[in-house]
Amino acid sequence: MKIAAVQMVSTPDVGRNLDAARRLIARAAAEGALLIALPEYFCLLGTNDRDKLSLAERPGDGPIQQMLAQAARDSGAWIVGGTLPMRVEGDAEHVRNACCVYAPDGAPAARYDKIHLFGFDNGSERYDEARVLEAGDGVVALEVRAAAAGRLRLGLSICYDLRFPELYRALGKDAPCDLIAVPSAFTHTTGQAHWELLLRTRAVENQAYVIAPAQGGLHENGRRTWGHSMIVDPWGKVLACLPDGEGVVTADVDPSKIAAVRRQLPALAHRRL
Repeated sequence: MKIAAVQMVSTPDVGRNLDAARRLIARAAAEGALLIALPEYFCLLGTNDRDKLSLAERPGDGPIQQMLAQAARDSGAWIVGGTLPMRVEGDAEHVRNACCVYAPDGAPAARYDKIHLFGFDNGSERYDEARVLEAGDGVVALEVRAAAAGRLRLGLSICYDLRFPELYRALGKDAPCDLIAVPSAFTHTTGQAHWELLLRTRAVENQAYVIAPAQGGLHENGRRTWGHSMIVDPWGKVLACLPDGEGVVTADVDPSKIAAVRRQLPALAHRRL
């Protein structure tokens, strides 16, 4: 199954971001991708954290979710919809950072809310997602199918989740994931130090492909994100990478490669804890 990671440099203008996402999804579909993943906050990188509150949608309703569903129908592909702010009932001061997946017919297939909320302070940069985000409380994996390409078990995670290996073990509790999605907006500072290292580690320890669509560049709000959207194979090999700027990278998920790695080095079967 050919998969595609979309890299964006999102702005404070939702309309422009949705137009860019549509265009890049169409490009990925034209290249034959059957699963297309957008980055975290593809719909908005605002001027402050509270911008998410006014943009937040109700589950199943709103222009961002409508665009993702229509893009899935138009492309005939599975869409991993990066993230969008989802309302928290009874709490006007917080939203969930939600990754919504759509089937090729546009039907909603899954939703995962980011569990681990980013906090960072090195004296010159400071982030605290908990100021406006409510943490999610459950792991989500699903089966994705394509008539000509078989089926894959897809595990969902978001950005800062990448630092918590126990999340990925939980995703594989019932059955190992074949593909793990990590839509992200890593800062330039943390991405330069840890992004590739962590992605390749998650691929190796779970013996799965990893698709990591990212924000990548200098944004209109002054923030700089690391980019380097990647697809990594189960042996930890980087199959595709886009260092900076808007674009698409693709690679093929090969079930025989997954099976060979797990057969030759059966680490998942050797687990004791």
